Amino acid sequence: LTGGHYSENYQLNGHTTNIFYCILFLKKMYSKSQILMLHFNSLGSEDAYVAFFQLRYMDSREDEQIRGITMKSSAISLHYATVINLIESPGHVDFSSEVSTAVRICDGCIIVVDAVEGVCPQTQAVLRQAWLENICTVLVINKINCLIVELKFTPQEAYSHLKRTLFTSKVPEERAERETESQVNPNSEQGEQVYDWSTEQGNVVFTSAIDGWGFGIEHFARIYSQKIGIKKEVLMKTSWGDYYVNMKAKKIMKGDQAKGKKPLFVQLILENIWSLYDAVLKKDKGKIDKIVTSLGLKIGAREARHSDPKVQINAICSQWLPISHAVLDFSDGVSETS
Repeated sequence: LTGGHYSENYQLNGHTTNIFYCILFLKKMYSKSQILMLHFNSLGSEDAYVAFFQLRYMDSREDEQIRGITMKSSAISLHYATVINLIESPGHVDFSSEVSTAVRICDGCIIVVDAVEGVCPQTQAVLRQAWLENICTVLVINKINCLIVELKFTPQEAYSHLKRTLFTSKVPEERAERETESQVNPNSEQGEQVYDWSTEQGNVVFTSAIDGWGFGIEHFARIYSQKIGIKKEVLMKTSWGDYYVNMKAKKIMKGDQAKGKKPLFVQLILENIWSLYDAVLKKDKGKIDKIVTSLGLKIGAREARHSDPKVQINAICSQWLPISHAVLDFSDGVSETS
């Protein structure tokens, strides 16, 4: 059991309300082990993390080590506000039975979708299983860094692309709902589960596992509510959609496209992330120092001098927007309602 003291873990395990089972599902080669390792890193010691990474702890079988893929479901307990038992399931279609078994014992499901490729057939199958088992889900849109570094999208182009990704992710979910309604008694509790992935509800997380960062809308809504004096609840509702902010009037206005304005998600969130990547990739030390200072971060001398931009980006982003907090905060919230 990683993180925390033994006595704390023992006390948490003594109450079933403190124990939460969650399955992590990604298509093969989707940085699943990276996300797991980042969770482990945030809750354990640095030495333990290094050992975890080098040993490929979750891939305990010899054939998994050789082939570099997960073939059997395996679990690890994380001590957060509750005890979260995170189950890593195989992403390859040949091992779908492993996923089916794991879903049945879980309270929640973390679905990771590639920001570039979108929803794959395996993901659609897992979504349907999660629906039938009546468990809560969180959608993690991973590899946002690829939109910046590889596809060279502007923040506005990335926002349009992410909107399409979120929309296509909802299609199999809605299909599962229709299929289930024809099978389940309308009066049963199982038929009452309604999936609604939306940034407003906080069950959509945007991440870059390789660069160690991730965020939900609530993180930025909390920051800007203090900075510009607009209620967090209002920012949660308007940060995704046809809205923009009038900084002078400190008001949220509707109709960004008609008025040629930048959407809130672009203006307050994506442009900041793009600006950081731009500064690091161009090795603009003055701008990097300014960003680090404004965020109140401390970067080690080794990372600051490193020639590889990825090292600098990871050092900054993993402190600014730690991916484990973004995902596990949702998991903890689900455990309270499960």
